[in-house]
Amino acid sequence: MMDAQTWRVGCRCLLLLALVGFTRSEGMQSCEEVRKLFQWRLVGPVRGLPDSPRAGPDLQVCVAKKPTCCTRKMEERYQIAARQDMQQVLQTSSSALKFLISRNAAAFQETLETLIRQAENYTSILFCNTYRNMALEAAASIQEFFTDVGLFLFGADVNPEEFVNRFFDSLFPLVYNHLINPGVTDSSLEYSECIRMARRDIGPFGNIPQRVLGQMGRSLLPSRTFLQALNLGIEVINTTDHLRFSKECSRALLRMQYCPHCQGLTFSKPCMGYCLNVVRGCLAHVAELHPHWHTYIQSLEELSDAMHGTYDVEHVLLNFHLLVNDAVMQAHLDGQTILEQVYKICGRPVRKPTQSPRCSFDGSKEKHGMKISTRNGEETLANRRKEFINSLRLYRTFYGGLADQLCVNELAAGDGRPCWSGEDIVKSYTQRVVGNGIKAQSGNPEVKVKGTDPVINQIIDKLKHVIQLLQGRSPKPNKWELHTGSGGGVDEQLSGDCDDEDGCGGSGSGEVKRTLKITDYDVVLCIGSPKESARKMLINKFSEVVGYKINTQKSVVFLYTSNEQHKNIVGT
Repeated sequence: MMDAQTWRVGCRCLLLLALVGFTRSEGMQSCEEVRKLFQWRLVGPVRGLPDSPRAGPDLQVCVAKKPTCCTRKMEERYQIAARQDMQQVLQTSSSALKFLISRNAAAFQETLETLIRQAENYTSILFCNTYRNMALEAAASIQEFFTDVGLFLFGADVNPEEFVNRFFDSLFPLVYNHLINPGVTDSSLEYSECIRMARRDIGPFGNIPQRVLGQMGRSLLPSRTFLQALNLGIEVINTTDHLRFSKECSRALLRMQYCPHCQGLTFSKPCMGYCLNVVRGCLAHVAELHPHWHTYIQSLEELSDAMHGTYDVEHVLLNFHLLVNDAVMQAHLDGQTILEQVYKICGRPVRKPTQSPRCSFDGSKEKHGMKISTRNGEETLANRRKEFINSLRLYRTFYGGLADQLCVNELAAGDGRPCWSGEDIVKSYTQRVVGNGIKAQSGNPEVKVKGTDPVINQIIDKLKHVIQLLQGRSPKPNKWELHTGSGGGVDEQLSGDCDDEDGCGGSGSGEVKRTLKITDYDVVLCIGSPKESARKMLINKFSEVVGYKINTQKSVVFLYTSNEQHKNIVGT
């Protein structure tokens, strides 16, 4: 026996079917349903609309042999509504993709701003803790340097080579006055300017400025390009969200969406094949984005994967202060030689008593700073990029399958259901269904596609350009070269797979480990950057430790470190 709940459900279904049948039969005799939907959907006045079906000789698109509930003015309003509906469906389909890119672009920029502030903090604390006498004088140069870093990262027309050299130029007079020739020295602007100008000729910091410039270039430029590419991605979506449909497309959309209303078929949906022909025709130019969009996402992924080690802006910025410390120590160790060179170029200073201002840095910041914090792996910029790329990868074929997605998810009737064919309700659509893209539209029975879309062509050109930038910024580890600095030292050649496990991350002591691939080089580990006179002694000492004589005629790679624990390696 049928239970009460089943009986109630059955009654409701029968009642619903009866109402649907009544509505359809009423629609054939009256235009009341059409009038109500027209007023609700288009917020248009019902005055002048037909009360019952009649001939429509003035209709341009929704032409039918049967009587119609539409007028020419209704048809015009329906055409506007069809375009608006299509734009709304486009925007809905791309909303998740647009949110993904825009949210991450904002998050990456915010993270970079935080990293810049933290790196500036580390550098300021270095001077306050270690070089207290020059800290206050160095503050402006530190601030200017990191301001330039931010400007460059976020797209401003500033030159990394210029702001790196400007920083070390301004640092040299401070190091000279406080470490190399300390005490009661002349602090005149003229003499300090002479020292500043002489920095590049004297090379007091060895190859450290070149190493900084190399690391800044390798890390800042890819990050800058990555951000620019994300902003272009948002521009692409905004462009396709606000397409200007052709006249042919607008007429086809009207025929598909609202011409059924004229026959009282207010709840009908287009057949799948019919919908695909119309939407593929309207979006033929948009489909041309597909190969470029696919390559765009692939290029973003390749660049993101390559941004590690000295290509990782987080690693470079948070370890910048260690290179500054190495530079100051190098100048201090080579002090006597530098002193003589300065005397030759700038003369001897006029000696008079001076009082150096002391550091006034907020001591509470020290708690955040000198020791590189152990950041949670999930919080790193690299992991955020990886998570973003994993999500973005799902949208590689977005534009290639956009028309199909709209018809399947939003517009068309389900398989096996009666549907609108453009002329009447049918069991299935019998016309040929064309593919995606402009070339496939030559045989489209529903939409004629002519010419090209200049707006889409322009955005394709922008995509091609940013793809070139992305691919040009992707490092090729096998082609990395050793760079000889002005101090005669050798810049690092990092392993292509360098990461924290390989020793390229910050250690708990603030030490920056670097893994070098050595072939025809002997290796000596040094505290600071020794003078030439000290190098031979260290080489001989190291020869005793390793048990064989190091050939001093060969190139010798020095790994410089400020880690006190490494003294035992050399001193054993």
